[in-house]
Amino acid sequence: MTLFQAPPIPAADAPDDRLIGFIGAKDAGAPLSPRAFGSKAAQLWRMNALGLNVPPAFVLSTALCGRERKPGKMEHLIREGVQYLEQATGRGFGDRRRPLLVSVRSGAEKSMPGMLETVLDVGATPETVRGLMRFYGNPRLAWDCRRRFIEAWCEVVEGLPRAPFEAALKDLTAAEAVAEDRALDPEALERLAATYLDLARDRFGVVVPAEPERQLAAAVEAVFRSWDAPKAVEYRRLNHLEWLSGTAVTVQAMVFGNSGARSGSGVAFSRDPATGAKTLYADMLFEAQGEDVVSGRRQPTGLARLETLLPEVAAELKQGVATLEHAYGDVQDVEFTIEDGRLFFLQTRAAKRTPRAALKIAVDLVAEGARTEAEGLALLDGVDLSAVATSRFPDSAEPAARGVAASPGCVAGRVALDTDAARRFSQAGDPVILVRPDVATDDIAGLALAAGILTAVGGRTAHAAVVARQLGRVCIVGCGALAIDLESRAARLGTAGVAEGDWLSLDGDAGTVFLGRREVVLDRPEAELAAVARWREAVAGAAG
Repeated sequence: MTLFQAPPIPAADAPDDRLIGFIGAKDAGAPLSPRAFGSKAAQLWRMNALGLNVPPAFVLSTALCGRERKPGKMEHLIREGVQYLEQATGRGFGDRRRPLLVSVRSGAEKSMPGMLETVLDVGATPETVRGLMRFYGNPRLAWDCRRRFIEAWCEVVEGLPRAPFEAALKDLTAAEAVAEDRALDPEALERLAATYLDLARDRFGVVVPAEPERQLAAAVEAVFRSWDAPKAVEYRRLNHLEWLSGTAVTVQAMVFGNSGARSGSGVAFSRDPATGAKTLYADMLFEAQGEDVVSGRRQPTGLARLETLLPEVAAELKQGVATLEHAYGDVQDVEFTIEDGRLFFLQTRAAKRTPRAALKIAVDLVAEGARTEAEGLALLDGVDLSAVATSRFPDSAEPAARGVAASPGCVAGRVALDTDAARRFSQAGDPVILVRPDVATDDIAGLALAAGILTAVGGRTAHAAVVARQLGRVCIVGCGALAIDLESRAARLGTAGVAEGDWLSLDGDAGTVFLGRREVVLDRPEAELAAVARWREAVAGAAG
């Protein structure tokens, strides 16, 4: 991998009246403005310019999220973009022998993890499924992409509930006597795709189009439309981002993390976003697409397994993530996919971090010479340093359960199984522990109300865990001993019963869960706070 110094991203307010931009080898001299094309696309362009392996893409401007989005104009722009992708990949969109599938992803000027929609595997039609089989020699990959596309189409484009499709998948895995979808063979996945189509048509009156052009146009429209979804509006309100003008849409050639045992998808942080420690922090799933990781509905594995199975890829990932932190001078949150042993970088952004981590990271970057003292202060804009503290339980006790530590701190609160209960306890003046099977970003209001979050499944890099860290909430995920019964409004931690309203205590550093209410002690990071105070004096003296 040859890396070189890429030109900087244009300033956010740099003028750019293009409605379509391109990412690929021939476009290294045409940077994309974050305001016009979204931060995600701007960073994709720069990753490509840095020499990282990035699938080619075209990007539709944020201006098209508003009045500029007109049918004739959109059709022309999408056709132009598809022609670019076909030329860049040597494949054809809808082709029966060398089919091109694409992802359709959102991206505003400021990152909104998990709040806007994505549709993967667009272009997976009955004809292109056969082409994928021929091209890859992998029937399972072909049918897995087809059933994934149908599921995403129904949920994102048509707005159908997820539950009936999840039930159909659960029924099939039970009938096939397998534990999860990745153990289904090609014939079972073909039947699952047919079941999804029948379910959409018979229960909801929805027909999934077989024409790739119709699929793409509708997927683009759905991603633009997600800008006004309630969870996205609430996220912008909570984070004071109401000034954002809209999302761009990135249409990118698919790479397949679900193509076999040497494939997978994951998320890596260049430093620990929970504590600020200078260590690569990564989660991934083998034989999976990116949405499997960030959705929090499957239990990922850490970097150690990748280092064991694909050591060259692990080394390349470490090098690439380090390159990105150096290029941006800040901690990066990087999404990647591995297709048959080949690594692709799909996204980088400044990592969401806890206030505690923000302080340590800023102090360390200045000490390492990566940032000036003035820049270190800028990294701490919006962080309430008077409230930064390390919380702990002063006494030892035997935990009732253990999970994966996703956001640090110690907290005690009343158990709430949904946002309504969280609101009720919060209004009564009690801290809340939001307890869920998994936490989707649809739960943003509950996340904001909670002092702590506990889930039965999910990983440290799922979108909900990212949001929890940004909000400064204690979070433990992947607690295998947790079982929840929403009908009886109760849960179990191993053999212990827990009713809604009971007290739980979470240690987000150790990933331990305790029954009852424990005392919490706060310790302030005095040495790091003193360093920041010295910066302020030095910067003020230089200015005076």
